[in-house]
Amino acid sequence: MEAGILVSSPTSSSPLSTPIPSVILTQDELKKIAAYKAVEYVESGMVLGLGTGSTAKHAVDRIGELLHQGKLQNIVGIPTSKKTHEQALSVGIPLSDLDSHPVLDLAIDGADEVDPHLNLVKGRGGSLLREKMVEGACRKFVVIVDESKLVKHLGGSGLAMPVEIVPFCWKFTAKRLQDLFEDAGCVGKLRTFGENGEPFVTDNGNYIVDLYFKKDIGDLKAASDTILQLAGVVEHGMFLDMATTVIVASELGITVKNK
Repeated sequence: MEAGILVSSPTSSSPLSTPIPSVILTQDELKKIAAYKAVEYVESGMVLGLGTGSTAKHAVDRIGELLHQGKLQNIVGIPTSKKTHEQALSVGIPLSDLDSHPVLDLAIDGADEVDPHLNLVKGRGGSLLREKMVEGACRKFVVIVDESKLVKHLGGSGLAMPVEIVPFCWKFTAKRLQDLFEDAGCVGKLRTFGENGEPFVTDNGNYIVDLYFKKDIGDLKAASDTILQLAGVVEHGMFLDMATTVIVASELGITVKNK
């Protein structure tokens, strides 16, 4: 069970801050508040990128609810995973793909880390490639998080920065990735699941190597380019200069950060 957070109304707030009434809220409830705020950006007739994960799930549910109520119409969704595809269909969101809609109006998704410049780490749910393809094709990309996801620098949470790789000789690729960031104390681990430790397989049939850093990796653009130059790497989980808005739910309420 997630720890409860005591939420209290601030004595004053900026125009971009919305206070939450005093009540004990779980982390998931904070995610839901942020997700509902993000859905306020959605207008009838839009083509939407539908994110993946526990936070984005709330946004997809809300869009389906508003469609059912008739408050939104003519929405087309582009899902970022098979799981989101199934969820969106279940709540009545019409779906399409990037081949039919190469430019999207808006995408809504969560993030695993957000730095002060609105750079992100995503993909701990395993959908980073499709997320980056869809969200990179959007005019606006709204990110929804709770305050625990805010970091001073990417990798600063000490949790995984995922890299999607081809299964062929994955140990070779994982070792090369780890060696790239030796100065940052990097440790690379193949993502596994189940009691037998089977490799986690993405929707695209690939593996994921999770990189853990003890220090700041420095120039993010240089790190991105270096990772992508390795044969065997498909994509990484750093989303640089992509988010246009980040909505943060905290004990003080909702804060909206714009690029």
